[in-house]
Amino acid sequence: MAKLKLGPLADDKPVKVTVELPAELHRDLIAYAEILGRETNRPPTDPVRLIVPMLERFIATDRGFARAKKGGGSSTLAP
Repeated sequence: MAKLKLGPLADDKPVKVTVELPAELHRDLIAYAEILGRETNRPPTDPVRLIVPMLERFIATDRGFARAKKGGGSSTLAP
Protein backbone atom coordinates (compact mmCIF):
# COMPACT_ATOMS: atom_id res chain seq x y z
CA MET A 1 0.00 0.00 0.00
CA ALA A 2 1.15 3.51 -0.80
CA LYS A 3 1.53 6.07 1.97
CA LEU A 4 -0.32 9.10 0.60
CA LYS A 5 -0.26 12.53 2.21
CA LEU A 6 -4.00 12.99 1.69
CA GLY A 7 -6.61 10.95 3.48
CA PRO A 8 -10.31 10.61 2.66
CA LEU A 9 -11.82 13.82 1.31
CA ALA A 10 -14.60 15.53 3.23
CA ASP A 11 -17.99 15.09 1.63
CA ASP A 12 -18.79 18.76 1.23
CA LYS A 13 -20.42 20.99 -1.32
CA PRO A 14 -18.29 21.19 -4.48
CA VAL A 15 -16.95 24.54 -5.60
CA LYS A 16 -16.43 25.35 -9.25
CA VAL A 17 -12.85 26.30 -10.11
CA THR A 18 -11.42 27.16 -13.49
CA VAL A 19 -7.72 26.54 -13.91
CA GLU A 20 -5.38 25.46 -16.71
CA LEU A 21 -3.11 22.56 -15.85
CA PRO A 22 -0.27 21.06 -17.81
CA ALA A 23 -1.35 17.72 -19.30
CA GLU A 24 1.21 15.79 -17.25
CA LEU A 25 -0.06 17.30 -13.99
CA HIS A 26 -3.63 16.44 -14.95
CA ARG A 27 -2.62 12.83 -15.60
CA ASP A 28 -0.90 12.74 -12.21
CA LEU A 29 -4.05 14.07 -10.51
CA ILE A 30 -6.11 11.35 -12.20
CA ALA A 31 -3.62 8.69 -11.07
CA TYR A 32 -3.57 10.13 -7.53
CA ALA A 33 -7.39 10.07 -7.39
CA GLU A 34 -7.41 6.43 -8.48
CA ILE A 35 -4.77 5.43 -5.91
CA LEU A 36 -6.53 7.41 -3.16
CA GLY A 37 -9.77 5.63 -4.02
CA ARG A 38 -8.08 2.24 -3.65
CA GLU A 39 -6.37 3.25 -0.40
CA THR A 40 -9.61 4.51 1.16
CA ASN A 41 -11.87 1.81 -0.33
CA ARG A 42 -13.92 4.43 -2.15
CA PRO A 43 -14.54 5.07 -5.83
CA PRO A 44 -12.02 7.43 -7.43
CA THR A 45 -12.93 11.03 -6.79
CA ASP A 46 -12.95 13.77 -9.39
CA PRO A 47 -9.29 14.82 -9.67
CA VAL A 48 -10.30 18.49 -9.45
CA ARG A 49 -11.42 17.84 -5.85
CA LEU A 50 -7.82 17.01 -4.95
CA ILE A 51 -6.51 20.48 -5.73
CA VAL A 52 -7.81 22.28 -2.62
CA PRO A 53 -6.70 19.65 -0.07
CA MET A 54 -3.31 19.42 -1.77
CA LEU A 55 -2.86 23.18 -1.64
CA GLU A 56 -4.03 23.28 1.98
CA ARG A 57 -1.58 20.51 2.88
CA PHE A 58 1.25 22.22 1.03
CA ILE A 59 0.62 25.57 2.73
CA ALA A 60 0.16 23.96 6.16
CA THR A 61 3.54 22.23 5.93
CA ASP A 62 5.54 25.09 4.40
CA ARG A 63 7.64 26.37 7.30
CA GLY A 64 8.93 29.36 5.37
CA PHE A 65 5.39 30.46 4.65
CA ALA A 66 4.38 29.98 8.29
CA ARG A 67 7.32 32.12 9.47
CA ALA A 68 6.58 34.83 6.89
CA LYS A 69 2.89 34.80 7.77
CA LYS A 70 3.73 35.28 11.46
CA GLY A 71 6.05 38.15 10.59
CA GLY A 72 9.29 36.26 11.12
CA GLY A 73 10.32 36.39 7.48
CA SER A 74 11.10 39.05 4.96
CA SER A 75 7.76 38.65 3.19
CA THR A 76 5.20 41.42 2.90
CA LEU A 77 2.38 39.10 3.97
CA ALA A 78 0.04 40.44 6.60
CA PRO A 79 -0.09 38.36 9.81
